[in-house]
Amino acid sequence: MRRSTHAVHVGRITIGGGAPIRVQSMTTTSTMDTEASVAQALRIAQAGGELVRFTTQGTREAENMQQIHDGLRTIGCHVPIVADVHFNPRVADVAALYCEKVRINPGNYVDAARQFKKLEYTDEEYAQELLKIEERLLPFLQICRENKTAVRIGVNHGSLSDRIMSRYGDTPEGIVESCMEFLRICQREQFMDVVISIKASNTVVMVHSMRLLVAAMEQEGMDFPLHLGVTEAGEGSDGRVKSAVGIGALLSEGIGDTIRVSLSEEPEAEIPVAQKLVNYVAHCRRSEVENALNEGSQPVTLRYEETDFEDFQLHAAMDFGAPLIDGRLKDFCLEHPHFTAEQCRSLVDDILQAARVRFTKTEFISCPGCGRTLYDLQGTIARIKAAVAEASTDDPRLRTLRIAIMGCIVNGPGEMADADYGYVGAARGKVSLYRGKECVEKNIAEENAVERLLQLIAND
Repeated sequence: MRRSTHAVHVGRITIGGGAPIRVQSMTTTSTMDTEASVAQALRIAQAGGELVRFTTQGTREAENMQQIHDGLRTIGCHVPIVADVHFNPRVADVAALYCEKVRINPGNYVDAARQFKKLEYTDEEYAQELLKIEERLLPFLQICRENKTAVRIGVNHGSLSDRIMSRYGDTPEGIVESCMEFLRICQREQFMDVVISIKASNTVVMVHSMRLLVAAMEQEGMDFPLHLGVTEAGEGSDGRVKSAVGIGALLSEGIGDTIRVSLSEEPEAEIPVAQKLVNYVAHCRRSEVENALNEGSQPVTLRYEETDFEDFQLHAAMDFGAPLIDGRLKDFCLEHPHFTAEQCRSLVDDILQAARVRFTKTEFISCPGCGRTLYDLQGTIARIKAAVAEASTDDPRLRTLRIAIMGCIVNGPGEMADADYGYVGAARGKVSLYRGKECVEKNIAEENAVERLLQLIAND
């Protein structure tokens, strides 16, 4: 396993091909608000972001990317801009005229929106669906070729199509095949300006899927650069630890050419965290953990000297992430001269939970927000966390639950696959509540939704 030797040029930067690992983020502004989008993209770039992504729900948003592009260039900011497209191939065609890169999602590029239904396809019907992909993808690739626009094929665990699910189920193999269907067409057409991402809110699924993709590409003679990220990681310490466990596990194996740390915070706050992960790769102590495991030294203990607690969190999560995800380590100890034993043990618990080994508190799965978000995401997360913390005094069961807080329905129901309950933006000022992947209450007024969520949990 290794970083890609194939270089993809995105505007003025190169991804793969021996270039540094690139860090990026995504705006939360409306893409129709040119001024706000330019201002936020500039803040991301000034923080060190090397690419900036924008949601492009429709052709109006795709066309306005030209205004955002020109606005950034006018003020001397040359950060490449990336369009994020779901559900409508025509939007991708338009965005490719104005952006340095376009992200498409194989799960909804041609296939209908996922309905979580068990569908059956004969071999002939399945083949016909693949032809539909080719018919829509080829014109898009030609537009990208003519405009020197790169493509990101971005698979999300939460938006696999019902067609893929019918053959592979909700598995890493299905995630990889969803990606490979598109890559085979790109390879055959010799369109090589492609970057790939596979993301999941579950770190184990994310890591195993990306490793499987690397093996599948090697088997079929492909070497495309890889984008790493744990989607819906959350915010605060939990979001940082979860991202470091998943991204760090792969970076420590030489996998990954560009990364995004998806936090439910202001997008520019993601960049310093991503930079810390990249900067630690050369100093990662995973080999020390592996050596201790090979020698049978249990429990594995590492001592850290970092004076900044965030650095301590990120470094420990990177060092222990892969052995935990692989099931070769069930517990470990941290020592630090400046932080208390309680702080060290709490961090161990956070890392174990992020790696899906042991759960000791409520897990909040929350998206980072984008132009599709339908409510005040950060404020809502704070309200739900406070309400759950207060209610858990009388109902300890809350501490064992996984609650998803999603800004919209694009990936919402799917990325909540591991969640017990979900709070999902349905329209402006309206929220739908989920039990697992089942919508049980629709279009609740936002001001009542947190209380109704707690009532739903209490009544189950």
